[in-house]
Amino acid sequence: MTPLKLVKSPPMTKVYEYAKCSTCRKALKFLDARGVSYQKVPIVDQPPTQKELEGMLARLGGDLRRLFNTSGELYREMKLSDKLKTMKPAEALALLSKHGKLVKRPFLVSDKGGLVGFQEAEWKAFFA
Repeated sequence: MTPLKLVKSPPMTKVYEYAKCSTCRKALKFLDARGVSYQKVPIVDQPPTQKELEGMLARLGGDLRRLFNTSGELYREMKLSDKLKTMKPAEALALLSKHGKLVKRPFLVSDKGGLVGFQEAEWKAFFA
């Protein structure tokens, strides 16, 4: 009897996106052009998890503001520009994990790390 051979699955890349967002469409086009396999997740219906947000915050050096969609309507309605200055990280992450429209998008998570927003040079370096 031959032993089973374990096949390592490719790293999973998850992209939280909003279909009406032109920046998200650019990011997905970028991934498609490079043959990167990914799972699309509708960010409004299914925001990133608390764990994913914590990991991204660490990658961003603790800069909470970079996780937020600061140009979004909900961000302005909730007056988060002022509140964010005194908000505890746990409170901010809980808010983001419940309200996908508050999260800067696209929000990409993979075994290799993650990216927030779409800056082509940054994405090229990440997928090099």
